[in-house]
Amino acid sequence: MGFEFSAKSQGYREALTAFMEEHVYPNERLYFEQVEAADDIWASPPILEELKAKARTQGLWNLFLPNSECGAGLSNLDYAPLAEIMGRVHWASEVFNCSAPDTGNMETIERFGTEEQKREWLEPLLAGEARSAFSMTEPDVASSDATNIETEIRRDGDEYVINGRKWFTSGAAHRNCNILIVMGKTDPDNPERHKQQSMILVPRDAPGVTIVRDLPVFGWTEAPHGHAEVTYENVRVPASNMLLGEGRGFEIAQGRLGPGRIHHCMRIIGQAEVALEKMCKRLSSRVASGRVLADDGVWRERIAESRIMIDQARLLTLNAAEMMDTVGNKEARKQIAMIKVAAPVMLGKIIDWAIQAHGGGGVTEDFGLSYQYARARVMRLADGPDEVHRNQIARLELAQYRQFRPQDR
Repeated sequence: MGFEFSAKSQGYREALTAFMEEHVYPNERLYFEQVEAADDIWASPPILEELKAKARTQGLWNLFLPNSECGAGLSNLDYAPLAEIMGRVHWASEVFNCSAPDTGNMETIERFGTEEQKREWLEPLLAGEARSAFSMTEPDVASSDATNIETEIRRDGDEYVINGRKWFTSGAAHRNCNILIVMGKTDPDNPERHKQQSMILVPRDAPGVTIVRDLPVFGWTEAPHGHAEVTYENVRVPASNMLLGEGRGFEIAQGRLGPGRIHHCMRIIGQAEVALEKMCKRLSSRVASGRVLADDGVWRERIAESRIMIDQARLLTLNAAEMMDTVGNKEARKQIAMIKVAAPVMLGKIIDWAIQAHGGGGVTEDFGLSYQYARARVMRLADGPDEVHRNQIARLELAQYRQFRPQDR
């Protein structure tokens, strides 16, 4: 558990930190102002496109793909501190073409797509010319168990016909979104429940694809990204748009969601550091009952606990990343699940304390904490709820004690 980062990673870390300080932090407020003032809130604000061009020119681009010729050639461990730096500002990852769900979708197409699919859909994504969405969760079933998914993907000659209703298809409303990866059932009667599902590429502008509405989170639209409800009504796409083959949906999901989950956790560490910084600055500058709040024992305890929790989560994240690099995503699934539970809970707690430290101001938009809190709470549901991950952790832990179960004796 040495967590030794390569020289390449360290170089990117220094360049990324400098870029954030020079270009991103000074433009945090401008980003929101441009989104709010735009005639179309679902279009990228000019400052974002401007910074993307700068980042690409400086070679700070597609850093996320592990050991890939399409990316920076960084391992998961080497990418972790970079994702943490980008995660300090919620929109910064897109500046470097490292934002979700595009990262997971690009990895999916790179790993499982045909050469034709890569040319048509991956290359524009890698160039930052397009965005994408992942359409899996459904409002009418408990999607925490993906075998419940009801969207139909039916073969009809040289095409597939798709019918279903999804929601929380994040990014689908973005004006630059041109492709959706849709999960549905091609073989609902297959006795092997995990071979009923498939994933297919669906163009955003295909006839029958309808963005029904955006789903605000605690009142936040998260424009221009958002979380869309989408319907698919007799949507026809070429059979060649199928990813990997019929019945391979769960196989793809496992390959996609592992890196996606840990990337979320890496960014969460950065968000937690920001929340702690805001809390410490506020407490150090406010006086109540004749003394600085930072001198109060309760607040010192909370500051100490925050530092402990952040460092614990960082170590868990680095451990999971190193295991993914050394033994593979499947063998690291317990460690990935552990950090996916621990990191969002940690972040929510620290932001809650930071809000308390800011008093009434903490629940306004003035300090950015209410938005941070809304996003943090979502992370306890995104890519699987806490309960699912805890169940998996327990099952993997109990597997080594099977000899004690009465039915196994």
